[in-house]
Amino acid sequence: MTEILAQNRALSADNSWKSHYIATILLSVPLVGAQLAQLGINVTDVFIIGRLGTAELAAMVLASQYFFTLFIFGSGFSTAVVPLAAHAFAQGDRMMVRRSVRMGLWVVAGFSLLTLPAIWQAEPVLLFAGQDPHVSKLAADYLQVVGWGMLPALAFMVFRSFLSAVGHAGFILYVTIAILAFNAFFAYGLVLGHFGMPALGMFGASVVALAANVLGLVLTVTYIVRIPQLHAYELFVRFWRPDFHVLWEVFRLGLPISLTILAEVSLFTVASLLMGWIGTVELAAHGIALQWASIAFMIPLGLAQAATVRVGVAAGARDHIGVVRASWVVVVVSAGFSLVGGLLYALFPTELAALYLDASKPDAAAVLAYAGGLVVIAGLFQLVDGLQAIAAGLLRGVKDTTVPMILALISYWGIGFTLAYVLAFHYGLGGTGVWIGFVCGLAAAAVLLLGRYAILVRRLPKGA
Repeated sequence: MTEILAQNRALSADNSWKSHYIATILLSVPLVGAQLAQLGINVTDVFIIGRLGTAELAAMVLASQYFFTLFIFGSGFSTAVVPLAAHAFAQGDRMMVRRSVRMGLWVVAGFSLLTLPAIWQAEPVLLFAGQDPHVSKLAADYLQVVGWGMLPALAFMVFRSFLSAVGHAGFILYVTIAILAFNAFFAYGLVLGHFGMPALGMFGASVVALAANVLGLVLTVTYIVRIPQLHAYELFVRFWRPDFHVLWEVFRLGLPISLTILAEVSLFTVASLLMGWIGTVELAAHGIALQWASIAFMIPLGLAQAATVRVGVAAGARDHIGVVRASWVVVVVSAGFSLVGGLLYALFPTELAALYLDASKPDAAAVLAYAGGLVVIAGLFQLVDGLQAIAAGLLRGVKDTTVPMILALISYWGIGFTLAYVLAFHYGLGGTGVWIGFVCGLAAAAVLLLGRYAILVRRLPKGA
C-alpha cells in the first residue's frame, strides 16, 4: 500500500500523458474491483436465499430494493466528502480533510436516524404498494434487523471517500473482498444450516448482512488507526466539535448527488415496470440484459470515482494542465473498456444471455430469443451510461453538483423516459423501444454533462 501511495505522489508531480494513465489505472483498479466485489455480495445473497423458496427470494428482493433506495440516497453525502477531501489534500490542509470527513460522518449519522421510521414501517408501505402480505411480512422482518446497518454502511462509505482522496484506495478492495468472503461463508452457514451452524433462514440472512456492514466499518477504522501516514489527519480527535460551514458544504454538494443517483435508480425501476406491462417473457429478458449492463457498469463507476479524486486533487493544486489531462485520460480509458465490452455483447449476445437461463424451463427459448437483441443494445447502453457516469464524476471533482443534477433529470426523465414510452407503446417497438429510449436519454446526459464540464474547466484558475 505504501508503495502505491508513493507512486501516486511521484506521478502527481509529472503531467506527462503516461504518468496520468498510470496514476489513473493505479487508482481505478482497486475501486473497480471493490465495485465488482460489492456486486458479488448481492449475487451471493440472492443465490443463497433462493434456496429457501420463492416467497423468501421475493422478500429478499423487496427488502434489498427498499434498503438500497434509502442507502443510495444517503451515499450521495458520503460521495461529497471526496472532492472536499481531495481539494484539501492537494493543498496540504490536513485540518480541512479532517473536518470534511467528520462532518460527512455527522450528515450520514443524521440521515441514518431519519431512515429508521421508514424501515420500521416497511410492512405497511409494501402492503400499500400492492405486495403480497406474506412476502411483505418476511421483507419487513428482514429489514428490522438489517436497518440497523444503515449507519455503519454509510460511515464506511465516508471513510472509503477519505481513503480514496488521500491515496489509500487499495485497502477498499481488500476490505470489500473480506466482506464478500465473510458474507458468503456465514450466510451459507446460518441461512441453510451448514458448517455446524443453525439454519435460521431469513433471520440468519439479516444477521449476517448487519454483521457484514459492521465488519466493513470496523476493519476500515482499524486500518486508519494503525497506518502511521493517516495519523496526521487525527480523524477521531474532538469528533463532537461541529463545523457548520463544512457541514453545509457536505450537505450542499451531497444533496444534488443523492437526488441524481436516486433519479437514475428510479429510472431503472420504472423500466422494469414498463417491461412488465409488455409481457412476462419481455420482463425476464430485460432482467438478463440489465444484469450484463450492470456488470459492465462497474468499470466506469469505479473510473468515475477515480476521476473525482484525480480532478479534485489537480483542481485543489490549481494545476490546470493536470485537470485537463486527468480528465481526458479517464474518458479515453472508460470509452476503451466500454467499446471492448460492447463488441463482446454484439458478437455473443445469445451465449451471454443463456448463462442466466435454465434451458429446461418452458419459456427459456422465447426469453433467450428476446434477450439476445436486448444484450446487443446493452452494449451501446454501457458506452453512453459509462460516459455520463464519468462526466458526473469529473464534475464532482470540481465541486459542481447542482446544475449536473438538473441536466441529468432532464436527460433521464424528460428525454429517456419519454422516448422509451413513446417508442414502446406508440410505435410498437415494445421492449426494444424501452431500451432505445433509455440509451438516448443517457446519451443526452453524457453530452450535456461533458459539455458542462468543458465550460467549467476553461474557467478554472490557471495557477500551474
